[in-house]
Amino acid sequence: MKRIAILTSGGDAPGMNAVIRAITRAGIALDLEVYGVRGGFKGLYDNEIFKLGRKSVSEKLNRGGTFLQSARFPEFMNDDVVKVAADNLRKHNIENIIVIGGDGSFKGAMSLSRFDIKVIGIPATIDNDIASTDFTVGFDTAVNTAVEAIDRIRDTSNSHKRCSIIEVMGRDCGDIALHSGVATGAEAIYVDGESFTYDSVCKVVEEAQANYKKHALIIIAENICNVIDLAEYVEKKTQYTTRSTILGHVQRGGTPSAFDRYLASNFGAYAIKLILEDTYNVALGTNGANLFYTPIKDAVEMKNNDKEYFFKAAELLK
Repeated sequence: MKRIAILTSGGDAPGMNAVIRAITRAGIALDLEVYGVRGGFKGLYDNEIFKLGRKSVSEKLNRGGTFLQSARFPEFMNDDVVKVAADNLRKHNIENIIVIGGDGSFKGAMSLSRFDIKVIGIPATIDNDIASTDFTVGFDTAVNTAVEAIDRIRDTSNSHKRCSIIEVMGRDCGDIALHSGVATGAEAIYVDGESFTYDSVCKVVEEAQANYKKHALIIIAENICNVIDLAEYVEKKTQYTTRSTILGHVQRGGTPSAFDRYLASNFGAYAIKLILEDTYNVALGTNGANLFYTPIKDAVEMKNNDKEYFFKAAELLK
């Protein structure tokens, strides 16, 4: 009987548990033995491998985070460490592993493939920074969480006629900022440092004042600036009451959305199909309603699509 392992790595994302559940249930239904790795690549190195059953994944579909847990483990860049991890899998007679995570997780999977472990990568990260797929598991939930928070902040901004500067997560990808900004009617959305200056924000706020708006809503992706300092600068220069909010890790937790549960479940079942077909060293993706796979090396090297059109639409709609 073929044995497979499941590993979650990197930052947790809502829907990871749904992926694990789908892989486990589909695998068992098709006569595979399914094993979990506790604690990401570090757990694989420490031989934290245990068998999963249908009951192991019961009541997991709607839970955020990952019950397999995750960990940052930069030592996995060392081939000696990767070899130990691969040998641990072989000790359990496991030659296939499904890695659930983002680009760093996919790179770890690629390292395992060099030691004759067959890998499949499932994109799960709130950042949506895997260019080989339209959407990653967890992104939709994170955007919904951000939108709900921004809507609440906007209510109080309207009441007090003030500017709200809100930082959302996304690391080096601005998709959460773009999607949440469009969905909340933001006056300006900044996803990188190219178009951003303190004075460009002031100009947006002054335009809002000139148009007699009750508020000015600015959405900024993380790592662009210190939003606390920016809010102080804007208020001093425009005389418009300005407050900053950093949404932070609230975007990583919570119950996964229906879309993320659906996407996660389909990815998990599709991964089992590919394993039975002996297809490996690939990353899964979605293009509209279609599931497909890409060589994992290509998935890691792809650049994110240009989203200029969406920024132009946001500018028209503000």
